[in-house]
Amino acid sequence: MVEQKLRRRLNQLTSSAQRGLLTGAHIGLEKESLRVSPDGKLAQTPHPAALGSPLTHPLITTDYSEALTEFITPPLAGTGEVLAALRDVQSFVYGQLENDELLWATSMPCVVAGEGSIPIARYGDSNIGQMKTVYRRGLGHRYGRLMQIIAGVHFNYSLPEAFWPAYQQLENDQRRLQDFISDHYFGLIRNLQRFGWLVPYLFGASPAVCKSFLNGQPTQLKEFDQHTAYQPYATSLRMGDIGYQNNQEAEIGIKACYDDLDSYVDTLNCAISTPCAAYERIGTFVNGRWEQLNANILQIENEYYSTIRPKQITGATEKPIHALKQHGVKYVELRSLDVNAFDPLGISLPQMHFLEAFLVYCLLLDSPPIDAQERREIDVNELATAHRGRDPQLYLHRRGSKIKLSQWAGEILDDMTGVCELLDDTHASEVYRSSLAVQRGKVRDPERTPSARMLAEMRANSEGFFHFGMRMSQQHRDHFYSLSLSEERRTKFIHMAEQSRQQQQAIEDADNKPFGDFLREYFAQAL
Repeated sequence: MVEQKLRRRLNQLTSSAQRGLLTGAHIGLEKESLRVSPDGKLAQTPHPAALGSPLTHPLITTDYSEALTEFITPPLAGTGEVLAALRDVQSFVYGQLENDELLWATSMPCVVAGEGSIPIARYGDSNIGQMKTVYRRGLGHRYGRLMQIIAGVHFNYSLPEAFWPAYQQLENDQRRLQDFISDHYFGLIRNLQRFGWLVPYLFGASPAVCKSFLNGQPTQLKEFDQHTAYQPYATSLRMGDIGYQNNQEAEIGIKACYDDLDSYVDTLNCAISTPCAAYERIGTFVNGRWEQLNANILQIENEYYSTIRPKQITGATEKPIHALKQHGVKYVELRSLDVNAFDPLGISLPQMHFLEAFLVYCLLLDSPPIDAQERREIDVNELATAHRGRDPQLYLHRRGSKIKLSQWAGEILDDMTGVCELLDDTHASEVYRSSLAVQRGKVRDPERTPSARMLAEMRANSEGFFHFGMRMSQQHRDHFYSLSLSEERRTKFIHMAEQSRQQQQAIEDADNKPFGDFLREYFAQAL
């Protein structure tokens, strides 16, 4: 049943006086893709020089590895415009790749020849460039390099600026506007965590993995064929226990608190300032080389894994929690999306329509604080859905009782109907209701999910995960080769690459202090 506050808020927002308040929401995407050689091995070549500097380029960078390319769109006011921006930047990159390299089409990696075959990303000789590389070196020591090259898609979302004062008035709230905004973004975040298992169920696309990724370690995965491990009902092994985990924080008992902005900042600040004995044994500056930024539970805030993050725009050397403390939440970053292997862009338009509606739903729904029991339920539900989401007998935990995933998913999608109607009315479309209907079909029939489709294609083609990934990567390459990037856009990308190289050089020329001093000043920023 639709919760009363949600119904009231929807009624208010659909009234003639408030119609159109959701017009102008901003969406941005960050999509990661591994560069691989023509035979499907992790590329050992540097980030292509023609793409510019990964330190300063606003649209093309790298994540953990030199081979893990990241494409970024600016925040734009339309889903179609966002996908067009993502298409253009990937099309340009494909035109600059050398040695017949491919962009890998799935979240889970290609053939990997052990930890030593994964080159850590490099960002030049400036202090901020060294900091980014040392941070990644530390991640490798702490968690291993393999899990760092799993690719994903991040969906960034912010409500229109005009929405907030009107919504605050509807809620009869007298606080400072930015406090109201931050508080409601944190309510969205808490609800996304409660219902976040729905994202890997609907969009998870990593039910199988190349055995080379497991590196000979014991696993609960089953054998699909000689070179592929999988789980029959898995949706997203990327989000499971072989994906990125902050096990050390769990053991020590530090978890980010999402009750409000101050609690979130305080818990993360504690984690980045509290020494950890296991990391102290690694050392920080060893034999003349920085091995990690520090020996604390977290080196920096971004090390903390979460399915969704509150975000604020930061200065070049500003700590994220400092920016949040000073200016509040600007937008949220949904991080639980697998790369859509069935779409050359890695994400589709119907996905984006559903995700926007889902985030608005999470915002408008009442969102009490998460207690210790619910936190355990959230963690259990996420892991269970990742590994067994399509199991028709899977039960999830909800407020101390159990409920079938399919039943709970159906209830959420039913409750989202009003939100989709509101968004369709706002945009004079039917795309949100149409996407909702597609997702309902996946709940009724799990074989329609991307994870099930992947396994079905592998069986139909008698292929393991690697050959599936190669086939899709080659199809996507051919798609981008078939596109015609306008000369204006191509010239703009070439100019941006050159400008980014000049900006990196300017940063390096302006550096006037030793790296150790730079780090001390960075971590000394007062909240």
